[in-house]
Amino acid sequence: MGNEVTNEQLGKYEALKQALREYGRVAVAFSSGVDSAFLLYAAKEALGDNVIAVTAKSCSFPARELDEAKAFCKAHNIRHVICETDELKIEGFAQNPKNRCYLCKRDFMGKIRAIASEENIEVILEGSNLDDNGDYRPGLQAVAELGIKSPLRSIGFTKEDIRALSKHLGLPTWSKPSFACLASRFVYGETITKEKLAMVDKAEQMLLDLGFRQVRVRIHGTMARIEILPEEFEKLMREDTRSKITESFRSYGFSYVTMDLIGYRTGSMNETIRKNVACDIIALGADAIKQDLEEKR
Repeated sequence: MGNEVTNEQLGKYEALKQALREYGRVAVAFSSGVDSAFLLYAAKEALGDNVIAVTAKSCSFPARELDEAKAFCKAHNIRHVICETDELKIEGFAQNPKNRCYLCKRDFMGKIRAIASEENIEVILEGSNLDDNGDYRPGLQAVAELGIKSPLRSIGFTKEDIRALSKHLGLPTWSKPSFACLASRFVYGETITKEKLAMVDKAEQMLLDLGFRQVRVRIHGTMARIEILPEEFEKLMREDTRSKITESFRSYGFSYVTMDLIGYRTGSMNETIRKNVACDIIALGADAIKQDLEEKR
């Protein structure tokens, strides 16, 4: 991530801003993550005050992420709308089916569409990129169904492009660790509750406070499976650190605390279903490609 931005990446950024100008007015689904922050900044540069950011406030979205979203919008003078939502009230969500992300994304994007309608905004943007086509991401189906625009993906931005350009533009998110909603920490089929979401949130916050950079605490019943970067294994295995983590996690409600020997990776909960969802991934990728081609016309 120390490489300087390339001319090709700068060209993509100019193409992005030109595409955004053609939309006129937009609402951006903003999570404060690397991708949506980059997209929101580009939209602000291209459209000025003709952009609003919409962020969800819910039990699966840590307070620290919401605080960062507020700070980003304040720093760049972007109008920010906080959307109160409760995923656990979405029919089927709490049962954590394999299409959980679809159910959530469709509900949230529907709420953004309602907000945009009140503002006489027709175009809604979200920040998925080209790399998102490679994993099981049913949320992309909801994006396609609702006609949400994905300009980073349609123009061909990779995560590497986004981080390099974000650094070039001076965005604080350029080196921010990847994040996904807390519901992604649950085994498919295990009931999601506010109590367990809070357990995961507290556990991950503790690891971050201890200085671990990229963390996930996967929950299996009342067992915590910690994922961190392999280069930080030694730090976690120190006696004082292990004791502190174990004691704290148990106070949060975990009965057992384990460390994943492979280490952090995105979508590890999908590993048990990948053989069964290959066709789903192909279908989702086809839908995404179809949408991208339509946007380029």
